[in-house]
Amino acid sequence: MRQLKKLLPLLSGYRLTFILAMITVTLSQLFYAAGPIILSTAIDSVIGSEPATNPATMRIMEFLGGREVLRSSLWVLGLLIVANTGLRGVFLYLKGYYSAKASENISMNLRDRLYDHIQKLPYSYHVKTDTGDLIQRCTSDVETIRRFLGVQLVEVAGSLSMLFFILWSMLSLDRGMTLYSMVLVPVIFGFAYAFFKRIQRDFKEADEAEAKLSTTLQENLTGIRVVKAFAREAFELEKFDTRNLSYRNSVNKLIDNLAVYWSLSDFLSMFQVGLVIVAGSIMVVQGRIAIGVLVAFISYVNMLIWPVRQLGRVLTDMGKATVSIDRVDEILSIPQEPLVVNGLEPEIRGEIEFKNVSFSYDGNRDVLHDISFHLKKGDTVAIMGPTGAGKSTLVNLLPRLYDYTSGSIKVDGNELKEIDRHWIRKNIALVLQEPFLYARTIKENIRFTDPEKQDKSVFQAAKVASIHNDIISFDKKYETMVGERGVSLSGGQKQRMAIARAIIAETPIVIFDDSLSAVDTETDMEIRKALEKRKNIATTFVISHRISTVSNADKIIVLDKGRIIQSGTHSELISQEGLYRRIYDIQSSVEMDVLNA
Repeated sequence: MRQLKKLLPLLSGYRLTFILAMITVTLSQLFYAAGPIILSTAIDSVIGSEPATNPATMRIMEFLGGREVLRSSLWVLGLLIVANTGLRGVFLYLKGYYSAKASENISMNLRDRLYDHIQKLPYSYHVKTDTGDLIQRCTSDVETIRRFLGVQLVEVAGSLSMLFFILWSMLSLDRGMTLYSMVLVPVIFGFAYAFFKRIQRDFKEADEAEAKLSTTLQENLTGIRVVKAFAREAFELEKFDTRNLSYRNSVNKLIDNLAVYWSLSDFLSMFQVGLVIVAGSIMVVQGRIAIGVLVAFISYVNMLIWPVRQLGRVLTDMGKATVSIDRVDEILSIPQEPLVVNGLEPEIRGEIEFKNVSFSYDGNRDVLHDISFHLKKGDTVAIMGPTGAGKSTLVNLLPRLYDYTSGSIKVDGNELKEIDRHWIRKNIALVLQEPFLYARTIKENIRFTDPEKQDKSVFQAAKVASIHNDIISFDKKYETMVGERGVSLSGGQKQRMAIARAIIAETPIVIFDDSLSAVDTETDMEIRKALEKRKNIATTFVISHRISTVSNADKIIVLDKGRIIQSGTHSELISQEGLYRRIYDIQSSVEMDVLNA
């Protein structure tokens, strides 16, 4: 089976441990199968007068002193049964120890491998993938694989060895009774296999339904502010209830099918036991077998039912595991971000040149067309334009979140596509319009890019970002926990903390992607003044819709529909007709209206 072949690489480093688990479970089944033989011998050949037919049993009887000695000391047989059971218990313990050790380590390695792989997937993949579904695959699906490896895979070896030992023991007692004991076993096996083929679909439906439920929960908890702000609790509850109902129905369907399987397999198994009792009783009456042999066969057929029933459980968990293996492998088979082999790691100073750059998300329709401009080290370039003009797309090309389709981008004379992705990203600080903050302290969030930064640098960066006074007003100041995604802070405070995080990184290139949109005009001016003092330290990209924010830039680029329609300084652009002049006139008119109100 192809899914199980995918498990083989996971066993690397733990194959010996799994082999030990299978050896110990085999030995435990050997002692388990010996129990009825000892009991049969005691009834027929010690208490009774039937000769022992099993060579191994005869040697054991002789070793213990023979029939007469054992008949006068039945406690010896009792002690033998206890010892046999004790040894089986020891090997069962070792089986559990080795299988748990191997499966837990494998699941840990698989989680690490998944997490590492997800970290290295392209940015475009994360943009269109549900977080809840990824969490489901990294937790529930990995746990299903662990449970299969730790329990059922070893039990396969146990069931097969038990079948072998039981069959061997029954044949050594009586071949005719062995035939009666095995009549329905092929039927039960065939039924279990047919059930397995059907149940796989049900497991996949249930797993996917649970993933959708997890996604809904994750989205709701993440966006709880929006839900409460628009009083959409009832709508979200209804949406969650719909997904929950779908999950419940898929699980109920699964349970119904499992109930049918277990009830029918129980019926077939019990029918097999009944057949052995009836046939064996007739053979005892006819004198063809001894009573001890019948007792042994009744024990063996009950023992035989266990691996057959266990097969159903194994196939059930195998059905779950194969679905989970496919879901995990689906993630691992997605190509990671293509790395430039021996990519360049040049000194980044900040000179940037775009030359006839075009970009398409889908390979069909360009969202950027023939973009060209040049920046010297330390220049500040502002990018303006209507929504959907391609402003964020343009700056996302620099850290190689996306690679340009055609044209050339050079950083300090080096082609961007030839520079190592991690290297260029280490030299760029990106401040997003919707900054992400971790559920850590303010200090830890600001120095996230370099945890070794001293407190003095943290305070200085916060002052430049005009967030220092806000922070010291909190009870715990810089040790204040901000909550998940910074939920305890205002939008403007989160943006300013993100700016401080970018400043403390001291990178030669800084990108502000509309990251001052949530701050008031006065704070915007304070931040710009602080950044002006740092002019020429870093080449800076500023995306904004405010003329006041971009007016002091060395170059202003106006985008519309993915094309540069205007370029120049503030004074140059307001002196000519165009989109920039219209935006300037509108914002100036609004400001005058506010002042006159």
